[in-house]
Amino acid sequence: MARSANARTGTEAGTEPVPQRLLAVATRLFAEQGFEATSVQQIVDAAGVTKGAMYHYFGSKDDLLYEIYARVLRDQQARLESAAESDSPVKERLHAAASDVVATTTANLEDTIIFFRSMHLLHADKQAEVRAERRRYHERVRGLIEEGQKTGVFRTDKSADLVVDFFFGAVHHLGTWFHEDGKLTGQEVGEHFADLLLDSLRP
Repeated sequence: MARSANARTGTEAGTEPVPQRLLAVATRLFAEQGFEATSVQQIVDAAGVTKGAMYHYFGSKDDLLYEIYARVLRDQQARLESAAESDSPVKERLHAAASDVVATTTANLEDTIIFFRSMHLLHADKQAEVRAERRRYHERVRGLIEEGQKTGVFRTDKSADLVVDFFFGAVHHLGTWFHEDGKLTGQEVGEHFADLLLDSLRP
């Protein structure tokens, strides 16, 4: 059949590749009816592929939920590394990293909300993978703060760990109040968050 052939090749005329299409459909269905209430059959029907095509890319519904957030984390990690490894002063590198994580979180807010709403339903090893990736990100930001503290650019009377927890606590709270049609764009909120972070570290 034409649909099965297209599913095997990974594309359908005028549509996204199968993995992206499955992720887009899963994101929508998880948002509309919840992770637990969404069946694999509903996902593949809405994506216009077979179960075999889905299992070629994703071993389970858990893998779809994991990938919804993991792809955001991978992008953020790459962007953080780019900012952190630049030749700019540490204040500029930290500001760039802080504003970017807010901007990219707001740009992918639905994915983030869906994932954290259902993360506890994931298999333990998938939860551990996500926590490890988030910890790696946080530790890279902490490294920038510690670099600034060691060189006298940032205040030293507040631990870098506490500053990181405080900042990311605010970032993870974005889903409760940020709206695309609000007064500020995600990029503008990111700039404000980064300014506040740098102000709090001023000696």
